[in-house]
Amino acid sequence: MASIKDVAAEAGVSAATVSRVLNDHPSVSADARARVLAAVETLGYRPNAVARSLRTDQTHTLGLVISDVLNPYFTELARSVEEEARALGYSVIIGNADERPDLQDHHVRNLLDRRIDGLLVSPTDGGSPLMLDAVRAGTPMVFVDRWIPGVDVPVVRADGRAAVRDLVAHLRGLGHRRLAIIAGPAATTTGRERVDAFRAALGAHGLELPDAYVGQGDFQAESGRRVTEGLLDLPEPPEVVFAADNLMALGALDAVRARGLRVPEDIALAAFDDIRWFVHTDPPITAIAQPTGELGRAAVRALVARIEGRPGESVTLSARLVVRRSCGEPPSALPPLSPVPRSKP
Repeated sequence: MASIKDVAAEAGVSAATVSRVLNDHPSVSADARARVLAAVETLGYRPNAVARSLRTDQTHTLGLVISDVLNPYFTELARSVEEEARALGYSVIIGNADERPDLQDHHVRNLLDRRIDGLLVSPTDGGSPLMLDAVRAGTPMVFVDRWIPGVDVPVVRADGRAAVRDLVAHLRGLGHRRLAIIAGPAATTTGRERVDAFRAALGAHGLELPDAYVGQGDFQAESGRRVTEGLLDLPEPPEVVFAADNLMALGALDAVRARGLRVPEDIALAAFDDIRWFVHTDPPITAIAQPTGELGRAAVRALVARIEGRPGESVTLSARLVVRRSCGEPPSALPPLSPVPRSKP
């Protein structure tokens, strides 16, 4: 393997000049820079990233802690984060919290020990002392999708309230009055926000949200199945189940089918967090879509700005309703089905 001295000999310059070129120092002449880069290419030289980080106090590595790697929403988010980071010259190390605060803190601690330059987190709850300490210590950090109220870091998220209002208006237009929700964890901002938005949207149409129609889930499929079974056992089951994330919606669909019931003939189903699979379910699921790719890219840009000493601003994008066929929509009123667009770098 070629060394920096080999590159210097090939280019006819000193090892110090090679180092300055590799660190993009402006004091090197254009001719010397060209010869060094040509020698690097000829010899296949690769700088030692660890040694460079010790000299510059930067690793050009970002940490990303996501809530659940099995959730297609977070998988797509991680993909867009990696793409944008790579475009800006950074690598990404990913930790999966699996919706567990203890695993979240485990990954945060390990990433900080690896001397990452900055951290992207989708918090599993609002009370992690470790993250609060990291922020106070000056670690560049950005929250994405979820956030911890009162912590002064940029938040990159989608506002789903308008889309929830659109969903409820759509359901009322189809004649539905008894609407239930499978809620996410109350410890998460998204869990609380989606229930509040659903309750407010129902109120705008003169409808209440009875306690019996609020089932507590955990953003994972099994809880969607469990809550739906309970809703179906009520003396007066709901006409619609709105799952506050995609995995809980799939669990709800399993529970309905296990009873020998049909969607939407016997009960309607809608979801927050659209995924590509929803086009291929039977029936295709009406859902609220977040701009997942742009959220990931905006989060990386905000974090890199903070790493470089520039202000990283919070970003709020809009979610939107995607109407399909799971709520009793008449086929003649629907546009041709199209898949969820893939995020682009």
